[in-house]
Amino acid sequence: MNIQRHCGFYVIGVAARTHNAAEKNGKGKIGEIWHTLLRDNLAAKIPNKLGIDLIAVYTDYETGRDGHYTYLLGLPVSSIQNIPAKLVAKYVPGGRYAVVTSNRGLVTQIVPEIWERIGSMSTGELGGARSFRADYEVYDQRSADPEKAQIEVYVGLR
Repeated sequence: MNIQRHCGFYVIGVAARTHNAAEKNGKGKIGEIWHTLLRDNLAAKIPNKLGIDLIAVYTDYETGRDGHYTYLLGLPVSSIQNIPAKLVAKYVPGGRYAVVTSNRGLVTQIVPEIWERIGSMSTGELGGARSFRADYEVYDQRSADPEKAQIEVYVGLR
């Protein structure tokens, strides 16, 4: 398993509270967050950007994997000064992260698939116990074509 240690960083974007059961049964909020960010071109309004790769942050976990969490889609930033209306900032804490790379395919299929794979991994396979402080997905040039996408998931470890 690829384990990385990195410093914390901020992401500014669109966020909502959700949980996995709602996302699986079609009553979740993640699709709408993507729609809002892209439809309204909100990424262009994010100040102090540190690149163009979209980051999807999972944080504020209520009870781990099955409870509510905050999902934020946005961009990493150098500062959280002057956050525009409709956008919020979340901090991704520094620490140890297991990096898991998805298969290539339709983005709406590979994302749930990689999370199912992560959920079925033992502590040993993952490289440690999940911290449930923050996890995040990176959507870089490999995900530019949503039909042949590949993403990396950074799973926070204790």
